Amino acid sequence: MRRVEDEFTAQAFITTDLDDNQITAFHPGAMSHAHLNRIADAPGAHLGIVSPDGRQGMIDHARDFAAAGIPYIFDPGQGLPMFSSPELLELIDGASGVALNDYEARIVEQKTGLALPALAEKVDCLIVTRGAEGSTLWTEGRELQVNAVKPDALVDPTGCGDAYRAGLLYGRARGWPWLRAARLASVMGALKIAHRGGQNHSPSRAEIAERLRQNFGESL
Repeated sequence: MRRVEDEFTAQAFITTDLDDNQITAFHPGAMSHAHLNRIADAPGAHLGIVSPDGRQGMIDHARDFAAAGIPYIFDPGQGLPMFSSPELLELIDGASGVALNDYEARIVEQKTGLALPALAEKVDCLIVTRGAEGSTLWTEGRELQVNAVKPDALVDPTGCGDAYRAGLLYGRARGWPWLRAARLASVMGALKIAHRGGQNHSPSRAEIAERLRQNFGESL
């Protein structure tokens, strides 16, 4: 954990309406210094994710992962507008997987001039999440669908993408195939959307395992 004495901690304020439209106000603060953190300072790392962070930090960390031979997932999120087409292609080329929501996927297609199947050829797996319509995976030359798990309630979508990626990373860190990891990710997203805020839920391992078994026949 790096402390930057003359900066505030990064803050995000997200307002969501009943149609799931969102407005985000964001102050990067100390996050702008993310490039000072080096991948080499985390010995034993075997999996990474490059997600919204300081612009230079995202570029440097992706390059460091690639140079170290550590597979990483590129998840540009709200950081997408910061990158040019050549930069996006570099970040994608070095990744083992790319995770986007449907809006971000359209932006990446427009910026790079490549359709999703073509982009998928550059990585082991390209994932596009589509909310209640589930998610689509392109991997090993196949297009696969993962159904959305029915939540207990529709309360707040803020943080659902993060919960999805947590499930994805958990599975990949344990050597699961992309499809199995994405199924766990779908479960995690459904558990999140039933609660207000990004961190106000604490499902048990048993609950997660049962949801995974019921919906996909997979074990945790």
